[in-house]
Amino acid sequence: MTAAPTSTAPLGIALIGGGFMADVHSRAARAAGARVIGLTSSTPERSRQAAERIGAETAYENVDALLADDRVDVVHVVTPNDTHHALTVRVLDAGKHVVTEKPLATTVGEAIDLQARAKGAGTVATVPFVYRFHPMVREARARVASGQVGPLFSVQGAYLQDWLLGSADDNWRVSTEAGGASRAFADIGSHLCDLLEFVTADRLVRLQAVTRTVHPERASTGRVATEDLAGVLAETASGAVVSLLVSQVAPGRKNGLVLEVHGASESLRFEQERPEELWIGRRTASERHLRNTDELHPDAARLSVLPPGHPLGYQDAFTAFAADTYAAVRGATPEGLPVFADGVRATRITDAVLASARTGEWIAL
Repeated sequence: MTAAPTSTAPLGIALIGGGFMADVHSRAARAAGARVIGLTSSTPERSRQAAERIGAETAYENVDALLADDRVDVVHVVTPNDTHHALTVRVLDAGKHVVTEKPLATTVGEAIDLQARAKGAGTVATVPFVYRFHPMVREARARVASGQVGPLFSVQGAYLQDWLLGSADDNWRVSTEAGGASRAFADIGSHLCDLLEFVTADRLVRLQAVTRTVHPERASTGRVATEDLAGVLAETASGAVVSLLVSQVAPGRKNGLVLEVHGASESLRFEQERPEELWIGRRTASERHLRNTDELHPDAARLSVLPPGHPLGYQDAFTAFAADTYAAVRGATPEGLPVFADGVRATRITDAVLASARTGEWIAL
């Protein structure tokens, strides 16, 4: 069992991985009050370059050197998907708390293994499903939980991007070797499903899916086996009908994450690109509910760290996730913190989507 730090000094964090997400995680860590001790990447030279870029104190030669540093309390694993399991095992074996990027692992079995290892180690182990940390998402969740929405009839959701629109666009995530069997759904569909189940507290129980690979070959990857888009029809435990669309080839959509729920009394719509508002639909008197701390549920108000009119966005949500992770390291129990069990859930749903797309059948969850 890893003991919670007793000092009031800032927690020390280190990162394994030096790409784009290292920038996001390091900014969130600093804003959440942590000290960015160091970073290691694929080579010593890349470690030095990335450490200098993010302002880390130390560029470690390798993972062993990072894990041996007693100044490091929490390790953020922000590497390609195929390395998550092995690296997270090493972090847990070293007795460090851990944040592992999603997908937690590329197979359900490896994700379950990490959940069990984290439980056995007694460490805080979280996955950055950070869209949970928008204040208006918490407001939507509170309205559903309070019964204001009424019994749930249906859910419509989408996560649309265009960064892989052309065949010349490429990334390590396209490869099954580095990214795993699923790309679009594991990468962004996991966020959409986590948001759906978090807001509604209503789990998907079965689904049917179709996937499509628009470009059979890409510039660097060559032959492509991962999906560019996926459509999912599903049912929740309460009987709500769900339709989801996930795509990385939707022209003009940069980060179009949208969730709309329809109940007997109200509908709610949250758009990640317009995070300061929650649309509340009624048969009469629909409204755009803007973020105003005095009018929010306490769980939403807690995350509303700037006055109304000062927009909070993705990086702020990431900071809130980091702050709650570090609070948990110190012994607190923050509401809604996504842990390895949530990472396992995401891999199970992704696995079901691929199975359904392959067989054409409904898959139970």
